[in-house]
Amino acid sequence: MTKQKKETIMGRREVIAAIRHSFLRLSPGYQMRNPVMFVVYTGAIVTTVLCFYKVEGDKQTWFVAGVALWLWFTCLFANFAEAIAEGRGKAQAASLRAARRDIQAKQLKSPEKRDEYLHVSSATLRKGHFVLVDSGDFIPGDGQVVAGIASVDESAITGESAPVIRESGGDRDAVTGGTQILSDWLVIKMTADPGESFLDKMIALVEGAKRQKTPNEIALAILLAGMTIIFLLACATLLPYSLYAVQKSGAGSVVGVTVLVALLVCLSPTTIGGLLSAIGIAGMDRLVQANVVAKSGRAVESAGDVNVLLLDKTGTITHGNRQAVAFHAAEGGSIQHLADAAELSSLADETPEGKSIVHLAHEEYGVTPRDMSSIEGAFVPFSAETRVSGIELKDTKILKGAVDAVEALVTAAGGSPSPSARQIADRIAREGGTPLLIARGNRILGVVQLKDIVKHGIKDRLADLRRMGIKSVMVTGDNPLTAAAIAAEAGVDDYIAQATPQTKLDYIKKMQTGGELVAMVGDGTNDAPALAQADVAVVMNSGTQAAKEAGNMVDLDSDPTKLIEIVEIGKQLLMTRGALTTFSIANDVAKYFAIIPAAFASTYPALLTLNIMHLATPQSAILSAVIFNALVIVFLIPLALKGVSYKPVGASRLLQRNVLFYGIGGVIVPFIGIKAVDLILVAMGVT
Repeated sequence: MTKQKKETIMGRREVIAAIRHSFLRLSPGYQMRNPVMFVVYTGAIVTTVLCFYKVEGDKQTWFVAGVALWLWFTCLFANFAEAIAEGRGKAQAASLRAARRDIQAKQLKSPEKRDEYLHVSSATLRKGHFVLVDSGDFIPGDGQVVAGIASVDESAITGESAPVIRESGGDRDAVTGGTQILSDWLVIKMTADPGESFLDKMIALVEGAKRQKTPNEIALAILLAGMTIIFLLACATLLPYSLYAVQKSGAGSVVGVTVLVALLVCLSPTTIGGLLSAIGIAGMDRLVQANVVAKSGRAVESAGDVNVLLLDKTGTITHGNRQAVAFHAAEGGSIQHLADAAELSSLADETPEGKSIVHLAHEEYGVTPRDMSSIEGAFVPFSAETRVSGIELKDTKILKGAVDAVEALVTAAGGSPSPSARQIADRIAREGGTPLLIARGNRILGVVQLKDIVKHGIKDRLADLRRMGIKSVMVTGDNPLTAAAIAAEAGVDDYIAQATPQTKLDYIKKMQTGGELVAMVGDGTNDAPALAQADVAVVMNSGTQAAKEAGNMVDLDSDPTKLIEIVEIGKQLLMTRGALTTFSIANDVAKYFAIIPAAFASTYPALLTLNIMHLATPQSAILSAVIFNALVIVFLIPLALKGVSYKPVGASRLLQRNVLFYGIGGVIVPFIGIKAVDLILVAMGVT
């Protein structure tokens, strides 16, 4: 199976578009959405006006103009960071729109009458309409299969080149508009109106402009706004204080409005304020690149805090269908005779279990492949009453089925049960497997061992979850013996056997009452109540429509272990926001040492001792701080888009790393950056 690479590379066209949007967003209405950047925007306007009206302390026009110019650049750089993040999403949306097309659909008058239909545009279809889709046709919209079975190419949506099977009456009855049927036919009931399809929602999601702010992001924005207000009040008091100090001492000069604006902008958390929106949008984009669609940003952030994960066994931990893994001959019997009889009894059995028995007989036990048409006999179909199936030949009958059912039929035919076969069957059941007896006439030949096949790599992935501090819990309707065996093989931390939809729901509520954040992965209609209750509900794209509606994320790859990647993206989003917030606040230390001596040293010469960077002149010091404050946003845009790297370690180690790297780094980098800018300004003669 090949996987198409889903990476969006920002080309020249996207960068130009982002630059254009950066200027278009220099409007008061747009800037007011971000209180921190609105202060910078207001400061840019004030200093621009001061270029034309000289006031006390602002008599050097070149200096005022330089500060004004770089404040405008600060606003533009913040707008550019947001626009470039949104551009990535819009580029992805453009590729998704290619999958959304106006399709000529065959609308049925009745789902039972496949030969009576009208050719209509997919745009006219509404929820509840029935359509027929034949081989080669594109599916006109989201729907639920009500009849038929077909192979479907979903590569336009999922990136997977291998087709998938969609059929009615199971947990794989949901289809997505824009996908193509490769074989056979389906009758589909539309489940979405035009503009409300899964693809439409995905396009709206990846276009970052439509992204809703999450509770954590709103809380951080309020905190940053509060800090900015505090700095605003502090700076507002400095002008009257400066006037008083100069009058009383008779020395020095009054601090200019430009200097105070520069001080306010540099001390406010402008770095994180300018990147906050871009971080959130980029986090959602990374999720889409992982082939996961989230219905809300809140779900993505919640994934970063999840500590309990519920995994539905069937279709999630296991492949969903029991497979034959071994034949066990009864005492006195031959394994080859058993394999031959098992293959004959299953030739006409189209169930996954029957096909796996035939495959096992051919591949592992050397039985020569046979065709049902070449055998003179009648297929015995499975029924709930007899609980057996098989084949009736001229001289004998070969049956396979439940242990007690086959034993009863053998006894009725004049034979007797096999104690050794019963012992083998009991052992298989204790190990979590399913035994099927094979009988020829009135003699039991042996046992076929069926078991749920655990998906490859699930144990390693669950071990990664454990290292992240996430407890994995398997939920299944199986008996405790089977559940325990599968749980041990998969490596889950705990399991819930004989689980009903109510059991799953109650368990999630219990965990949440205890303060846990719960995630669940599921795909069936019976998972819907629990998915709706979970904090993070990841639904397989192969799952039912009811499950998709209940969940808040859909995994297009239908990979249950994808939650690990989702958790990593959620943690990465939170860490990136926290790291850049730490870096932004730590930046203020160096700016104090640059601006405070420059602003007040003429009145209080002792403050010159704080000029530890030995900046050339007061004007150069202030301008250097303003320029660095703008440029640091540009240098941090790649980190905001890519995200801070995440490794599955404990929260305390992550916190320690962030404080050491971004906290201390946030203090040191500005000292180097501001001094470098000062040297450049001196070299250029701008002092």
